[in-house]
Amino acid sequence: MSAQDQQTLPDDISPNEFAEVLSALRSIPRSDQRRWGEVYVRGLLAVRGKKTMRALANGAGSGAEQSLYQFISKSPWDADPVRGDLARLFVERAQPRAWVVQPLVITKVGQHSVGVERQWVSQIGRIVNCQQAMSVWLAGDRGSCPVDWQLALPECWTDQEDMRRRASIPTDVGSCPPEQCAVDSVSKMARQWGLRGRPVVMDLRQTPPQPVCTELMSRQLPFVVRVDPSSITPVPPGPKTAPDGPPDGTRSWVGSAGLLSALHRQRMPVEWFDHTTQTMRATSVGAARVALRTGPTGHGQPDRLDLVLLAAWTDPGRRSPSEFWLSNLAQSQLGTVYRTAMLSRRVERDLAEVSDGLGVRDFEGRSYRGWHHHMTMVSLAHAATVLSPSRAQGPPAPTGRITLVPSHRTKASAV
Repeated sequence: MSAQDQQTLPDDISPNEFAEVLSALRSIPRSDQRRWGEVYVRGLLAVRGKKTMRALANGAGSGAEQSLYQFISKSPWDADPVRGDLARLFVERAQPRAWVVQPLVITKVGQHSVGVERQWVSQIGRIVNCQQAMSVWLAGDRGSCPVDWQLALPECWTDQEDMRRRASIPTDVGSCPPEQCAVDSVSKMARQWGLRGRPVVMDLRQTPPQPVCTELMSRQLPFVVRVDPSSITPVPPGPKTAPDGPPDGTRSWVGSAGLLSALHRQRMPVEWFDHTTQTMRATSVGAARVALRTGPTGHGQPDRLDLVLLAAWTDPGRRSPSEFWLSNLAQSQLGTVYRTAMLSRRVERDLAEVSDGLGVRDFEGRSYRGWHHHMTMVSLAHAATVLSPSRAQGPPAPTGRITLVPSHRTKASAV
């Protein structure tokens, strides 16, 4: 396969960065598979529109379509070592500050794609025929990249032998709620891939946060998770023997009204860069220590979690907070914690502007292995894009003076 047979890289993709990212394929044992991996990633970068197998093979020589199909859907190479190598490369190059969990809804026609089911999707607010997946992104101000993927399989796919056989679902893979899939991913990244733990940013507004927070703490992972205040039952901080307040005699709060009052008293303006609008903002953020009641868990697990609750006033027309976040990070680092949470907007932007254009929702194959192989190739193409010099310069300088957009009429200052 000669160089002229391959797809031409877009002008904004650095050949050096492309070659460096492709070094993550070295864990694939066979050289011909690594070669087809390069063709596939090159096609994802070069082809406009839907990334069908035929489109990706166009220009790659005779028989390329069948070879690419074999490489993605049938070849038994393990995607996990490739993802681990990519993650370590991205950490070295981009120095991300958070691991952001990003859900992905892939609408489908028909019932043949692995994991597809008519199901309620909270992000859309209706029942959709779709696949649901969770991805973990390494995120910083200069860019983000998805490095691990989990397909949340409904029970109809894991409990029926004919469905498992049709999609070649491994015997050790079962039905997994999306939130648990995410916890398993970040735990693997820390323990098996050897990555230094970064705060896990995750949206738990559609589910009780206690199980996820308990599990992340048991795995010694820092986190900042967005919550629906109605889904938590916080109690004032302090030991069980002194439930009305902390032992040091500092002022405590009682009930939800007291908690809101405490958050309001502690609020201060925090500057942060909004990647979705490309502007600097200043948001009033307050924090209070809380103990999240988890109930009896057994096996020596605590029945309460000592955490920090952050409240953000993002709507200038509302007296009550618009966002609530729970974290096990230090309350004294309020500004850093909130800016870390806002890296979720960096991921939302990169998903829409980069990964969607690279075919993250385009895989039409029916096999579980094929889906994971395709998503791994998308991650490589995404990394080659965001690490190229044309995109690796951080947030673009605004035209003229930076306009701060405070949530309340308070003087903005960095925290």
